[in-house]
Amino acid sequence: MATLHVVSHSPFTDTRLDSCLRILGADDAILLCGDATYALRREDPALAALGERVFVLDEDAQARGLTVPASAGAVDYPGFVELCVRFDRVNTWS
Repeated sequence: MATLHVVSHSPFTDTRLDSCLRILGADDAILLCGDATYALRREDPALAALGERVFVLDEDAQARGLTVPASAGAVDYPGFVELCVRFDRVNTWS
């Protein structure tokens, strides 16, 4: 079953994103929101290798002055809801 992993904590002050990346399944995806969008600033080969399975809440990235790279999917709130419906499960790393 494919899982959407929603991460909202900064990767610079918290290990949740790293933990999530370690257990990510082949059909899983990640949505970065809140301070997790700061992950766009670091060069993380594991995150970069996911390619089109990384989504970013565009409003949160913009609020932090970050640009969503072409390799990630920028989503708005309706897109967030669509992702939640598309995946079998949603796991929030709170």
